[in-house]
Amino acid sequence: MSHPDTSTLFRPFSIRSLNLKNRIVMAPMTRLFAPEGVPGDANVAYYRRRAEGHVGLILSEGTVIDRPASRNDGGIPLFHGEAALAGWKDVIDAVHDAGGHMAPQIWHTGSTRYINNWEPDAPVESPSGLVAPGDPRGVVMSEEDIADTVAAFAKAARDAKALGFDAVEIHGAHGYLIDQFFWLGTNQRTDRYGGPTVKQRSRFASEIVAAVRDAVGPDFPIIMRFSQWKQQDLSVRVAGTPAIMEDWLLPLVEAGVDVLHCSQRRFWEPEFPEIDGENGLNFAGWAKKVTGAATISVGSVGLEKDFATAFSGEGSSPASLDRLVERMERDEFDLIAVGRAILNDPNWVKKVEHGQYGALKGFDAAALAELV
Repeated sequence: MSHPDTSTLFRPFSIRSLNLKNRIVMAPMTRLFAPEGVPGDANVAYYRRRAEGHVGLILSEGTVIDRPASRNDGGIPLFHGEAALAGWKDVIDAVHDAGGHMAPQIWHTGSTRYINNWEPDAPVESPSGLVAPGDPRGVVMSEEDIADTVAAFAKAARDAKALGFDAVEIHGAHGYLIDQFFWLGTNQRTDRYGGPTVKQRSRFASEIVAAVRDAVGPDFPIIMRFSQWKQQDLSVRVAGTPAIMEDWLLPLVEAGVDVLHCSQRRFWEPEFPEIDGENGLNFAGWAKKVTGAATISVGSVGLEKDFATAFSGEGSSPASLDRLVERMERDEFDLIAVGRAILNDPNWVKKVEHGQYGALKGFDAAALAELV
């Protein structure tokens, strides 16, 4: 395996009030280790270890806003309520003590459920009462429900800033609530939150972003995560052309998003190879090109197998960072998020920084069963 010069990954990066020492982000990864939704000592230590391991920006696992049935598993942490917010205060204080930076990822999982079939106490909600095209589940959101959800996102962001977090990430990907509005297959609404174009279906997300910006002020960075694929269907594409991608993402940047976090299964794959070839821009590259915003790329960094194999219990061996370095050197995107490699080894970034490639670990699916 080749060992490239990775110094390009360790350039500083700044946006609004956020100043990072390197370009490596810990990707948000659901862990399900928050009893009653409250982060405890184990969660604090888990995130502290990543800060001590020189991760530039830590993105938390998905945390839920204050809406009924906003999570799809009972072990997912809350980002509301006195006990949960006190737990998150302990987390961010520990991260700062270790010299790190962190943003909570705030979300609403819509009408999805995990394979354990955990059910919330209230009916799940979504744009059109669908979990996938032609697959009904839950209730259709009223305009009052939508307004309350927008307010809940804004409150969570305001609380994140008050607790001392360095930024906030809004989850708008992977077939969860916001993404269910983007996706024509799950948004069949005929009011102002639906429509045949993704620009029309982005109204809900734009209102959330505008409310969050109003809640946190002009200097606090807002990140938003997007994906073409959905957990309900890995082949779905919201934007089939760069022009449609611009219609989708630019209004959200104009509403206040600073950084677009573009989730794809394999970061090295071109988004529109029919336009710029097999070595063309990936999702984050095209998002940066059509909006001018900073972007985060992600997808199977440092490992041979993509993330979907982890859900079937498969591990993965370390992979060369050649392709990552090449794309970072040409500034295709600004930051790179690393998931399973950092989940399995809190010192992954430090090892790369010091050229300790022989000490890099592969991914062992057993790591999903504990907070390493």
